[in-house]
Amino acid sequence: MSISHGLPEGFSPQSYDAIVVGAGYAGAVCARRLTEACGSKVAVVERRSHIAGNAYDYEDEAGVLVHKYGPHIYHTADERVHEFLSRFTSWTDYSHKVLANVHGTLMPVPFNHRSLRLAFGDERGEELYQKLVATFGENKKVPILELRRKNDPDLEEVADYVYENVFLHYTMKQWGKTPDQIDAAVTSRVPVFVGDDDRYFPQAPHQGMPAEGYTTLFEHMLDHDLINVFLDVDVRDILKVKESTVEVCGKPYGGEVIYTGALDELFDLDLGALPYRTVDMVFETLDMDQFQPVGTVNYTVSENFTRITEFKNMTGQVVPGKTTILREYSREYLPGVGETPYYVIGNAKNRELYQAYRDRVRGVLNFHVVGRLAEYRYYDMDGVVASALELSDEIIQSH
Repeated sequence: MSISHGLPEGFSPQSYDAIVVGAGYAGAVCARRLTEACGSKVAVVERRSHIAGNAYDYEDEAGVLVHKYGPHIYHTADERVHEFLSRFTSWTDYSHKVLANVHGTLMPVPFNHRSLRLAFGDERGEELYQKLVATFGENKKVPILELRRKNDPDLEEVADYVYENVFLHYTMKQWGKTPDQIDAAVTSRVPVFVGDDDRYFPQAPHQGMPAEGYTTLFEHMLDHDLINVFLDVDVRDILKVKESTVEVCGKPYGGEVIYTGALDELFDLDLGALPYRTVDMVFETLDMDQFQPVGTVNYTVSENFTRITEFKNMTGQVVPGKTTILREYSREYLPGVGETPYYVIGNAKNRELYQAYRDRVRGVLNFHVVGRLAEYRYYDMDGVVASALELSDEIIQSH
């Protein structure tokens, strides 16, 4: 692998069998698979000055390994995804835990046995827990809608508490909505965990953190003689999609183009901008060993930020006397000014707009879209890897 900043003078797209736009998960997975399975020479073009997409991590001035674009916690039940990624990293045994700060009391999320005792007191909390066990059994995730359907005042009391203190205000901050604007279908899925397992992903058999960090994982994945990475390149300066062809550097390109960026940006937002939520990331380094007991604390009823992440709690890194935390402030995404689009607003109107952009590239047989931005959908890391594996399967089969 070679990594360059900018395109070299005389860059020749025709000397590559494939051009991959974006060096995040979707792009890196496809690039690696095409080189190994087809012997393809691949150019990876990335607008940012680094690889790894939103999973990019680095050591800050205090020497603490931080995630530039917010916390990324690896978890999956997909064996193929885990096997593929494990070629490029070993994993720590970290299991993610989240606490909700409810009026100053830290309670496990999802709401569980211990949360009930903290919220309602030991005696009443235990009564409510035993009612949940008798009704649903142990070690079950139960949506609050199911609690309400039982028409039992005890279960409704639990559902109301979780809705008000764990879900409602946090969701209003995250999505910028008033209570009447929050989709009832989303509300109904808010879970209570009937059990004592306080891991955030209790059903994921594979979870942890890459032992040397995410950026190193990507360095290993892209480390192939047939892959060249070009950073600080805005593909809109060199790539144009016509009705049935792709032009790169002003000439028709016959190789495979794998596009992982935002489709509306590729067409200069000419049908309108796809809406997102963005997040202002505010990092702070503190002169202490530890700030909070777990990796993430959600502020569900107070503060104007949504959560605080402490990275050392997740990575297991030892940096005596220093720790770095991250506060996240969610707000509306402003298109065209260089902000990072984080969360898709996937309502029917926005999906229709996305499909209008998607329809413009359907007739271009060598142009493929994959990934969170290109597909305009929310993905966990394993989901985007699975999507990239599936797309690369199709391209490999066609070759």
